Amino acid sequence: MDGHVRVYHGHLTKLPKRHVSREKLCLRGITDYWVNDGTGRPFFVVEKTVDPGLLKTLEEDIVPRLLKDIPNQPSAQALQQNKQACRFILVFDREGYSPAFFRKMWDKHRVACMTYHKFPTENWPLDNFSSQEITLPSGEKVIMKLAERGSLVGTKKQAMWMREVRKLTDSGHQTSIITTAYELELTAVSGRMFSRWCQENFFRYMKHHYGLDMLQEYGIEPLSDTQKVVNPDRRQQEGQRNSIQSKLNYRLSRFAAMELHPVIKKDETEDVKYKKWERKRAELLEEIEHYENELKTIKEQLSQTPKHITWQELRDEDKFEQLLPGKKRLIDTVNMIAYRAETAMAALLTSPTIDFPMARQLLQTLFVTEADILPDEVKKQLRIRVHSTSRPASNKAIEKLFEQLNQTELNYPGTDLRLIYELTSSAKN
Repeated sequence: MDGHVRVYHGHLTKLPKRHVSREKLCLRGITDYWVNDGTGRPFFVVEKTVDPGLLKTLEEDIVPRLLKDIPNQPSAQALQQNKQACRFILVFDREGYSPAFFRKMWDKHRVACMTYHKFPTENWPLDNFSSQEITLPSGEKVIMKLAERGSLVGTKKQAMWMREVRKLTDSGHQTSIITTAYELELTAVSGRMFSRWCQENFFRYMKHHYGLDMLQEYGIEPLSDTQKVVNPDRRQQEGQRNSIQSKLNYRLSRFAAMELHPVIKKDETEDVKYKKWERKRAELLEEIEHYENELKTIKEQLSQTPKHITWQELRDEDKFEQLLPGKKRLIDTVNMIAYRAETAMAALLTSPTIDFPMARQLLQTLFVTEADILPDEVKKQLRIRVHSTSRPASNKAIEKLFEQLNQTELNYPGTDLRLIYELTSSAKN
């Protein structure tokens, strides 16, 4: 699971700002929370005009749907018999780090979580690490230096014993992973976590090779009056508080430095220097008292200002609308189906000489290659005769794909014509 900001550059409405990591800026947009499998194939997407954060979206939107839709989950009896078994595993980045959330998911649903440790302790001894062969969900094999321990994560009532797996890089850095997937093998834990980049490949790939986002509609519609939004008055007050606190801390540090190194008046020659030091000290004390009073006032205002209010309670100048979701949802659905279909076809093309990226390149070439559509009512066939490529090796791989597609004996939708795929070179032979 991961959230991706869809930046909005239009002027129809002033959407809330959020941080865009790829731009390193706070920009207006909508957050889409995508749910993908271990190879990057998408399952579904949750759109949030008002972003409550990854944890709340997981708890309220994603996990309930996964509990309902994921097949082959262990029964309640199986979970009762095996105290370490889980229904499924959620993998997300540090944004979802929360020991309280991990405990709630395990106690309430027996759902395991996996993420990077936000507050790892000191480095482990190097002799704890050993080289392990990791098989990623895509089938690729890599070598990693791994170590594992039990770790008490969280504080007080939220504390929970979890597995902590660390990877040692060539530079000596130790990357820490924590998980409640107690039955998962050590190599599988690191394989799942470090293959999370495949989700990013989905977004980049669909944007560059399909370009379906260009088909989205433009328009706005009002939000529900009961939709909770961040109170702009509180956001402004928090900004003032942080500014005052920063100024106060700066002056407190200067005052402490002056107290540690005072100017001592020994004779008349140092009288000017001493008076200057004394005057600066008095000015700092006056400023410190001023900012302390301001800070006290702003904190009192914050305590009386609600953090969230309903959309209806917003001032007219602060109100915003959501973008029309209709065509966007259709485009997202087409994106998911297209990527999953292409991934399945790429798996049919892979061989000792063709890896996954090369298989995708072959498919990209195939999708833009001209073809003849030849219906045959007598034989009840619809022949799709694809023109040959410029490379014999590519033709051979595509012929292998066509053989497997033809074995499925599928009919063209709405007809009784069986689909037959072939290359022009093999058809002539």
